[in-house]
Amino acid sequence: MKILVIEDEANIVQVIRLYLEQAGYTLLSANDGITGLELHARERPDLVILDLMLPGLDGMEVCRRIRAWATTPILMLTARQSEEDRIAGLELGADDYLVKPFSPRELVSRVKAILRRSVASSADNTKEPLAEQSKPDDKKLYFGNLVINIPARRVMVGKQQVTLTAKEFDLLVALASAPDRVFTRESLLNQVWGYTYLGDGRTVDVHIGTLRKKLEAAHAASPITYQIQTVWGVGYKFVPVTSASTTPPGEE
Repeated sequence: MKILVIEDEANIVQVIRLYLEQAGYTLLSANDGITGLELHARERPDLVILDLMLPGLDGMEVCRRIRAWATTPILMLTARQSEEDRIAGLELGADDYLVKPFSPRELVSRVKAILRRSVASSADNTKEPLAEQSKPDDKKLYFGNLVINIPARRVMVGKQQVTLTAKEFDLLVALASAPDRVFTRESLLNQVWGYTYLGDGRTVDVHIGTLRKKLEAAHAASPITYQIQTVWGVGYKFVPVTSASTTPPGEE
């Protein structure tokens, strides 16, 4: 698999290259945002490792532009200690972040976890027409006008498709698959991120916030039949107003 590193510190690029090539990945690199965007458009990498503080076009703007045309997973690197900067990166669509200095082994673990989900998502989307037509065991969740197609990784509100990042979709599925169950932030980190996360639960809070905004925007002209509730001091739960089922309304 192909990974694009957009980082202006040559020694960091060298370390990343050493560890990821040993893990079997192909590395591309750019030392500024413009070159990184050009490489992304031309090479279509499977994942981007993006430094927040780049010369010229900074990492925030690079992330914003990539998200305007692609869903490529993004792992953001930052030397900034400010929580607001890290949250801003996640809100722009980054899938994860690491604070410098970081452990190369941890970087490899996070890359593997992100790519596992990316590969699964791509496989499901590639097989979507066959899956919907011929597999009787496709799992879909219905909550009124909200339809979560798990194999196709697609969310619909009425006739409108809701575009979610991989993490937002996985969070929604985790919550909606167990209505009324309270999930702690730690359990969501382990289930969705796929490893023991070394950051804090604010990562979950940010992704829940963006997930809510996207779903609420899609529901602007239609009633909301569920809630993603905050359980203060604990975590989150998905509460349906109407019961979920595995068959569409009217086809039972």
